Amino acid sequence: MKCKGFLFDLDGTLVDSLPAVERAWTQLAARINVPAQDVLDFIHGKQAITSIRHFMQGASEEAISQEFSWLEKREAEDIEGVSALPGAIELLTYLDEANIPWAIVTSGTVPIAYARHRAAGLPKTETFVTAEQVERGKPEPDAYLLGAHLLGFEPEECVVVEDAPAGILSGLAAGCHVIAVNAPADTPRLEHVDYALSSLTELLIQKTEDGDIEILRKH
Repeated sequence: MKCKGFLFDLDGTLVDSLPAVERAWTQLAARINVPAQDVLDFIHGKQAITSIRHFMQGASEEAISQEFSWLEKREAEDIEGVSALPGAIELLTYLDEANIPWAIVTSGTVPIAYARHRAAGLPKTETFVTAEQVERGKPEPDAYLLGAHLLGFEPEECVVVEDAPAGILSGLAAGCHVIAVNAPADTPRLEHVDYALSSLTELLIQKTEDGDIEILRKH
């Protein structure tokens, strides 16, 4: 597989933020009187406002906005245990050294995404797509279409790296190549991704003499 640029999801792909995510959403579930497990089973890969609206159907926009603001503040402040996933720092560092363009495309908002990016110690990126920048979140293709556009490439020239079913569907809908990392076995359309890996450490990326970027799976 060849490409020109990479589009990485953040939570669950580059950063292990699961304990912090689950702490915040469990508290929110108690606030809105919804079973915590129902919430945790639904939220991954989706914009927070989408999930809140799902569980607060019939509530006023003011009430939904209040819960969203509470959650955003809680998640941005709680970075205990947030860390880079295996291979993430090494991979992004290599891309920088090889002058291979990459971006982060997350369903999180700016305060949450930037807090976790810093806490994990990831290399900085010039291109960071967050929830505020798209009207429709994952699994719709908007976020990854924007990411490709900001890198200056066509979607088919980019590789999406994702862990969540919503994000994998978003990347496929955008027309990108997709690499699934530690995705659930029941992820829809998982058979359509280019690689299904258990870790970023399985990726081997090479820049050829003619400037092409080759992506291989370590055996």
